[in-house]
Amino acid sequence: MTLPEIDFAQAVGLLSFVLGILCFYQKDDRHLKLMMVVMNLNHAFHFFLLNAITAAVSALLAVLRTGLSLKTSSPVVAFWFIAFTMGWGIWLADSWKDLFPILGSCVGTYAVFCLTGISMRIGFIIGALCWLTNNILVGSIGTTLLELTLIAVNLNTIRRLWLHKKLNEDIHEAGT
Repeated sequence: MTLPEIDFAQAVGLLSFVLGILCFYQKDDRHLKLMMVVMNLNHAFHFFLLNAITAAVSALLAVLRTGLSLKTSSPVVAFWFIAFTMGWGIWLADSWKDLFPILGSCVGTYAVFCLTGISMRIGFIIGALCWLTNNILVGSIGTTLLELTLIAVNLNTIRRLWLHKKLNEDIHEAGT
């Protein structure tokens, strides 16, 4: 087995790796979403360079939905994004393999619009598993490493949020 060459497309994917770590390390939901917009723009470019069009369009939709989620947490808006993503995704899909970025995008949409804190990050982990599968299938080195790392980073951030919540509860109980 030979290692793939690191060409421009793979270099852009490695940049996604760095942006993703910066993104999901954020404890503040707003900062996370702002970084997610930048990361998904880079993802779209990367997947376009790999000729993974379904993944590229999914990443562009993620830019729009994440930007909009900074303004609203409407389940109605989430539903429309999910319906639109499913509709165009099925139309654009060439094989069953193209369903992974669509599912990952739908889960991510629900997470950014309808969930917060730990619940949102659990949603991101589920979506990351879909994207991990896609990234392996399309041969993306950077975004495969990214999703593996993001799962670990999200688990760590969930732990940090849980410890922070527990500490606040303990302080509150001690004060009463």
